[in-house]
Amino acid sequence: MAAVLLCFLLAAPVLLVTSSPIHDSDNGTVPLVLWHGMGDSCCNPLSMGYIKKMIEQEIPGVYVFSVMIGKNIVEDTENGFFSDVNEQVSMVCNQLALDPKLKGGYNAMGFSQGAQFLRAVAQRCASPPMKNLISVGGQHQGVYGLPRCPGESSKICDMIREALNKEAYLGWFQKHLVQAQYWHDPLNDDLYKKYSRFLADINQERAVNETYKKNLQQLEKFVMVKFLQDSVVDPVDTEWFGFLKTGQAKETETLQESVLYKEVITAGPLMREES
Repeated sequence: MAAVLLCFLLAAPVLLVTSSPIHDSDNGTVPLVLWHGMGDSCCNPLSMGYIKKMIEQEIPGVYVFSVMIGKNIVEDTENGFFSDVNEQVSMVCNQLALDPKLKGGYNAMGFSQGAQFLRAVAQRCASPPMKNLISVGGQHQGVYGLPRCPGESSKICDMIREALNKEAYLGWFQKHLVQAQYWHDPLNDDLYKKYSRFLADINQERAVNETYKKNLQQLEKFVMVKFLQDSVVDPVDTEWFGFLKTGQAKETETLQESVLYKEVITAGPLMREES
């Protein structure tokens, strides 16, 4: 609970100062879409449900849509571990497109893995338009390690760790294990680029996707919040779009030093980093 509240307290001030603020041209509030992280759900009263309620109290009249994957909280939590991320993104795109309250555009805030999933929404689904994206501890260059996996049980986390270390790029894991779909092994870069069904695609590792690039550039702001003492995400630089240099697993590079930044993002939206 404390960690979730800290996430919100760090991200909320950023939401209020983005260039497209909480009020639109008609003096109405801009809706907010939330996507939770691993081991959480849309509506847990002690986490995302609490944050949704807090936002609604702080911004009277705001419409907050908290993403649910599945029919209930249990399914939503399970789908944060075992599901096809590409199908999740497609499902959310459809939900947002069908919601009349979002047709004028919305701001988005993703927590942990929900952040890169919302970025995929921004890149793949231009309508309704995402105005600003706030990433709270998102893993935009993926992860290479799972030192402390939060979830319903440590047994699930242990199973995920073992699978990722040995078989992350096998077909079944890439389609059904969520964390494998943003697993980024710097020691096996060719395997990653060839077999990563989700992350290598949205990060345009195989080829530049002009639609993705154009849609990402439509964002007014893309804000990334990094937790300097994060003990869950490895490497933590992924939260600022940095990662381990290819071919080794010790030295990292910043977003600005990466090929991705130089070839794809340079002409994109203004990014703001928050620690």
